[in-house]
Amino acid sequence: MSADWRIEVDARRCIGSGGCVGMAPAHFRMESGVATPIAAAVEPTETVIDAAESCPVEAITVRDDDGSLIAPA
Repeated sequence: MSADWRIEVDARRCIGSGGCVGMAPAHFRMESGVATPIAAAVEPTETVIDAAESCPVEAITVRDDDGSLIAPA
């Protein structure tokens, strides 16, 4: 069984494009014009990686339980 992944959004970098919300609405929402994770820890899923890798300013990071960077690659 895999450990949870941690999602973070750097609010200073986020430009509010909303792509992550469109790609992974179960994991991201817009709040005051920037994306925020709905939950800090999530079950591993390709959707979260896709959202992080599609962020135009690389504001989203996904890390595994030991802190190793998973995305963006």
